[in-house]
Amino acid sequence: MRSVPRYTAVASAVFALSLLTACGDKAAAPAAPPPAAVAVITVAPAALTLSTELPGRTEASRIAQVRARTAGIVLQRVFKEGGDVKAGEVLFRIDPAQFQASYDSAQAAVAKAEANLAQADLKVKRYKPLLAAQAVSQQEYDDAVTAQKQAAADLATSKAARTNAGLTLGYATVSSPISGRIGRALVTEGALVGQGEATPMATVQTLDPIYVTITQSSTELLKLQRALAEGKLKGAGKNEARVTLVTEDGQAYPQAGRLLFSDVSVDESTGAVAMRAEFPNPNRTLLPGMYVRARLEQGVSEAAISVPQQAVVRSPEGSSVLIVGADNKVISQPVTATANDGQNWVVSSGLKGGERIVVEGFQKAKPGATVNPQPWKGPVGTSPAAAPAAAAASAK
Repeated sequence: MRSVPRYTAVASAVFALSLLTACGDKAAAPAAPPPAAVAVITVAPAALTLSTELPGRTEASRIAQVRARTAGIVLQRVFKEGGDVKAGEVLFRIDPAQFQASYDSAQAAVAKAEANLAQADLKVKRYKPLLAAQAVSQQEYDDAVTAQKQAAADLATSKAARTNAGLTLGYATVSSPISGRIGRALVTEGALVGQGEATPMATVQTLDPIYVTITQSSTELLKLQRALAEGKLKGAGKNEARVTLVTEDGQAYPQAGRLLFSDVSVDESTGAVAMRAEFPNPNRTLLPGMYVRARLEQGVSEAAISVPQQAVVRSPEGSSVLIVGADNKVISQPVTATANDGQNWVVSSGLKGGERIVVEGFQKAKPGATVNPQPWKGPVGTSPAAAPAAAAASAK
């Protein structure tokens, strides 16, 4: 009779132990992790000026190489190297002694010729009434008239020689032919210049405005010409395309330029056309020979969709973006993005607007995963196209 209670006690202990074990198993099971947080933007169509970025080089709008136009010894350099000069400003002085002597001699020859002409004029005036009175023969009168004409011709020759001597004397004072910035002097005081050749002495370049030479494919040039003809570009004037610059250090140049012209032929080896743009350069920030990137407006899209460049995933299969659906699940969407707008890619196909695009947190956002979308703050200097999208994401 005592075995029954003992069995009941053992059974109760086993049952209690199993309950404790089951509770322990439930307590040890981990809770499901929350959805990963990702940064998203909501894209929306907007009017956008499409542009293309092309390499270019700056060059002076006017270049004048100052040369010695007469032979002589340089006496003085008047200008300051690297400074600005005006057209007609004196740059060098060449020893003028020899040229002054030649000019004085020519001036004396002119005075002599004027005296001879005056004497011939008086003789003709005296002979004319005497011829009428038959006091002199016709031959004598004709000789006097001929001498008068010869004296006039001698005076003209003397004046031409004096003008030539004056030009040579003027060449002894070397002046700037244009306004601009002058470089270093190529000769010093005491140098013999112009002996047998026009010696280079300095170079003056006009830097405001400054030119930028760029190259573009002939296909893109045709698109640009069509956009200009249809009035789709807002340039500096009629039939002018607006151009902006990015300098060598990656900074945007504050002054906008305008496209002047394109070359008349296409390079057969590259299929590209050379074009020239003009930019204001009041502070002389741009110098000839600088490498720059020119952004040339190609047209205006009334309903363009742009996304940050980091949101586009490139792969051998093509480009794609990650979309967060209404159920917060991630979907991979193929897109076509060939044009850029600053820090954004312009998507020409694959998006319609209103989609939430993953911008940050790609390692957590795998296709099919559930995520917790958060509005993207955007980096410093986010382009204007991305700002409305970020605001729209915040409204979600």
